[in-house]
Amino acid sequence: MEWATLHWLDLLQSVGILAGLLFTGYNIRADSRERKIQSVFALTEAHRDIWSKVYEHPNLARVLHPHAESATLNVSNEEELFVHMLILHLSASYLARKLGMYLQEEGLRLDIKQFFSLPVPNAVWEKSKLYQDRDFVEFVKSCM
Repeated sequence: MEWATLHWLDLLQSVGILAGLLFTGYNIRADSRERKIQSVFALTEAHRDIWSKVYEHPNLARVLHPHAESATLNVSNEEELFVHMLILHLSASYLARKLGMYLQEEGLRLDIKQFFSLPVPNAVWEKSKLYQDRDFVEFVKSCM
């Protein structure tokens, strides 16, 4: 008790520092959670914008056609650009997930498998994967 009376100021400062550290830790965690939520919204918005192109440009519908002639497949520039936008979006999503920016989506692997099994996306992917990050290419390969 005598020590507390002599060192009350030191004790008060120590408690204040500890409370400040705890408060800072809480704020950092809350900010991290908020950034993850913002990341999910941004990726969802980008996803919606890319896929809305199919409805705005009906000539892109062949990208999703499972029976496009793969033997004589002439991918148009517009189709190739659309698939490249999806690949870039997927790559950004993969990187965000890898860096812990947002939670893993359920069904993502199946979605990737189904998309890249289509003739047009597969033809574009085969050309494009040479320019992608090795980890991302391995991730896509593991989904197929």
